[in-house]
Order: sequence, then structure tokens, then C-alpha cells
Amino acid sequence: MNRFLKILFILFLSFMLETSVSYSDQSKIKIGLLVPLSGENAPLGEQIIKSIRMALNDIDDNKIEFYPKDTASDPNVTLRSAKELEQMGITLVIGPIFYKNLIYLNEVKNITFLSLTNKTLDLHKNIISSGINSTSQLNTIKKFLELNEIQKSVFLIPNLDYDLEIKKGIRDSKIKFYKEHYYDIEPTKLTKQIEKITNYEIRKQNLLDEILRIENSDNPNKEEEIEELNKKYTLGNLKFDSVIIADFDESLKSVITSLLYTDVSPKDKYIITFNQWFDESLLLETSSQSIYYPSINKKNLDDFKIKFFNEFNFNPNHLSLLSYDLVGLIYYLSLKNEILDISKVFKSRNTFKGKIGVFIIENNKINHKLNFYQINDGALKEIF
Repeated sequence: MNRFLKILFILFLSFMLETSVSYSDQSKIKIGLLVPLSGENAPLGEQIIKSIRMALNDIDDNKIEFYPKDTASDPNVTLRSAKELEQMGITLVIGPIFYKNLIYLNEVKNITFLSLTNKTLDLHKNIISSGINSTSQLNTIKKFLELNEIQKSVFLIPNLDYDLEIKKGIRDSKIKFYKEHYYDIEPTKLTKQIEKITNYEIRKQNLLDEILRIENSDNPNKEEEIEELNKKYTLGNLKFDSVIIADFDESLKSVITSLLYTDVSPKDKYIITFNQWFDESLLLETSSQSIYYPSINKKNLDDFKIKFFNEFNFNPNHLSLLSYDLVGLIYYLSLKNEILDISKVFKSRNTFKGKIGVFIIENNKINHKLNFYQINDGALKEIF
């Protein structure tokens, strides 16, 4: 009898252990990670893995497990790795990083991919772009325009491969402009185009005509008036009150230089641009200030950089912070939803406050509620 009871007890214990393990496995959130672990972009992939490790340590909950796979920055390798994750039963993946690696992922129908790209055009239905896209930036610019009652903005767009993304951002944000112009980034052509946009030749001729008129007049104060006019470069009002430039780095600086040449000063007109990721070289360009732009929360970025450096002894880039936030976002959504439905919750509206800012999730899209900054007198100031 005792032997029979012992056997029953062992069988019961085995059943409970198997049930517990099975339940434990089911309660785990298995997330795939597609990043370059080989090739020239491997350091970027390693950075993202370190950021995810930081996020998991901060969450301090072992319910999330990550399974990294190599993309080698190659679409075919990306597809092969994605299929391996699919075979493991994984339904949600962070990555890939690069837009080009998304091309074949429609073949992996059981996975939702949270790509780090900021491009949103022609994405497969199972891909969600999580980068700082043009819609998010234009929504923030629109808010600034409305707060300052800026009504006549000229929008300058370079003839580059992201102009269609900007058009989509304009459409989605429903922002209105006085005029839109496309320009060539080649400096000589650019200056000529900016001259035309700003009516530079007409305004310059207006000044010469006014000087000549006063010179031929009987005005007793004409010498003083001519002296004042000679300090000017042009004469005549511009029909716009702000310029929005969808450009970056040296090309952005060339546009602003051309505006200065045509006597469009940031002291008289708002100069607004896209997210510059706190490019410190812009702080040195005092002649072209003030400049305004949307971006992520700088204090949070600085805090993250310090923490990352203290742990790994090198500086991360902004994709590392985005990766960190995506882990927090997934964990947050898992607390509100069934684990098996975690990849489906991106269709309904949710908001999540991360380090970057506020994530707005709806209809398989992620937009960001950004901050807005001004560069003036060599310093950066947060507007909102």
C-alpha cells in the first residue's frame, strides 16, 4: 500500500512539474532580434544588443527572452534568419535596422517586425517602422507653427531619394504651406534656385532704384537716407514668414548660407528644419542662428549615453536608445494584453512614454510625440 501511495505521489509530482514548466514556458515572451552581427555593420548590431540587455536589467522581469539572429546587412540573410525565428514560434521581432533588409519579409507571415528604420513607404503589412519618421517631425513642426501663429511657410525639399517620404508626412500631418519648392543640392544650382524663390534680383534692384530715386530728389536728408540704404542688401518685403528645410548636415548649412546671401535672415524669419540629432556643429554657426527643429528628449538621451558609457565604455548612437525603448514598449503592452496577442496590439491605439518621447501606436504604425528645440547664440534651448 505504501509503495502504491509512493508511486502515486511521484506521478503527481511529475505531472505538477511538467505543468509548471509548460505554464512557465507559455508565460515567457519570446522576442526575436534581427541585427547585423557580421560584416561592416556588426558594431551597430552589438550596440543594440547591449542596449537591450540594459533594458532587460532595468525592467528586472525574466518574462521576456530575446533571440538574436544575424542579418549581415543583407536581405537574403535577413530572410533566412527570420524564417529560423518563425520556426521557433516567435511572432514579434525587433529589427531589421535597414530599409533594404525588409524587402523579402512578407514571406514570413507569422511575424510582426518592429523595424528601426524611419521610412514608412511601401512597407509590407507585417512590418512596423519605429524610427523618427517625417510624419512625427511635421506634426511637431505644425504644433510650433500654430503656437506662434506662423501662417506663411515656405517648404524647401531637396531632390533626393527621401522626398516621397516627406510628401507622405505632409499628407499625414495635414500641415499647410504657403509654397513648396524642390531644390538641387549642388551649390551653384542651389544658390540660383534660392535667389528665384526669394525674389532676390527684384529686391536687389528695388534697393538700387530707391537709392537712385533719392539721389535725384530734393530731399534735404538724402545723404543720411542713402547712407542707411547702403547698409542694406535688398529692399522689399518677403511674402513668407518662415522657411522649413527638410535637409541635414552640410547640405542644410548650404541652404541656410544661400538664404543669408539672398538677405533672408534668421533674425527676421523663422528657420525651421528636420531632426538634427543635436548636431553640435550647428551651435558654432552663429551667423545662421536662430534655427528650430524637432527631436527626441535630449535630457533622456544624455542620461542614457552616460549610463551606457559607464557600463560599456563607449558612446551609443540614437538607434541604441530606440532599441532600449522598444523593449520597454513590448513589456508595457504585455502587461495590458494576453502574451499570445502581443504582436496584434499594434493595430489598436496605445501610447507609451519612453526615453525618446511618447510612442503613439495605431493601425500598425508608430509615430512619436517629439520635443522642439531652438539653437540661438551658440546654445540649445528646449521650446516644448
